Amino acid sequence: MADLRPKILVVDDIPSNVHVLSRILKDDYDIYFATDGEKALDLVQARMPDLVLLDIMMPGMDGFEVCRRIKADPAIHDIPVIFISAKSEVEDETRGLEVGAIDFITKPISPPIVKARVRNHLLLKRQTDLLRSLSFLDGLTGIANRRRFDDTMAREWRRCARSNLPLSLIILDVDHFKAYNDHYGHQAGDECLRVVAELLSDRAKRPSDLVARYGGEEFVCLLPETDGPGAVRVAEGFRTGVAECRIPHAQSPVIPHVTISLGVATVIPSADGSPEQLAEMADQLLYRAKRTGRNRVQDATVPAL
Repeated sequence: MADLRPKILVVDDIPSNVHVLSRILKDDYDIYFATDGEKALDLVQARMPDLVLLDIMMPGMDGFEVCRRIKADPAIHDIPVIFISAKSEVEDETRGLEVGAIDFITKPISPPIVKARVRNHLLLKRQTDLLRSLSFLDGLTGIANRRRFDDTMAREWRRCARSNLPLSLIILDVDHFKAYNDHYGHQAGDECLRVVAELLSDRAKRPSDLVARYGGEEFVCLLPETDGPGAVRVAEGFRTGVAECRIPHAQSPVIPHVTISLGVATVIPSADGSPEQLAEMADQLLYRAKRTGRNRVQDATVPAL
């Protein structure tokens, strides 16, 4: 499948300036635009552009403040910002770089210069994103790691809180995994974890669902915009899928095959709560599932956290 075209957000309160930049860049990029700072911040959150071209002088919130807010938000602070402005004093350029911009282009703009700088900064971002994606992968299983999960959990918590939408979390682990390792050896244990990780990834259907290795034999699945019954269905699919793999586990007192236990917590996030509370609730439910016999799903839904 062909690569998606990079997305560029152009922010300028003068429509003619937006049209000029759009004509220069539209053949190679998908262009979005905003004519004020508040709309720009909304679009950055909604569209997650690859680059922002930002005017400084705007009514209300100026470009410096827009850039500062972008860089202060962990969910979007990696998006590069280039100031495009008629202000060319050293003080303005210095301030722009200090609030987090990566470049400064003065008006009147030169189309070849704009194209070259946009292309170069997008190439740099692509390389940076590749390195970051590798740092977010678990080395053993190839799925997302704890760092990726923590970042995504924080972002989805804020998004669901703004939209008053449910957020569900599944925490699971392989039953009696130490006994499995002791009996079959660590190499077989590693292969068991890889098989479980692949099955979980295959059964988490939506692009927004995130399966990650949480640590050791423990995995998590984050399900944005998913209510309690929906999350339980996903968890039961995980449980039955692992059981149907029939990976031998002669030392398990549950059944002589590998099984998993799962805790499922669902909440509508609030600005006063925290993702850690949801994780703690799911973790407690996991241990309740383990105490009551393993190879089962334990769930709970609370109105808000």
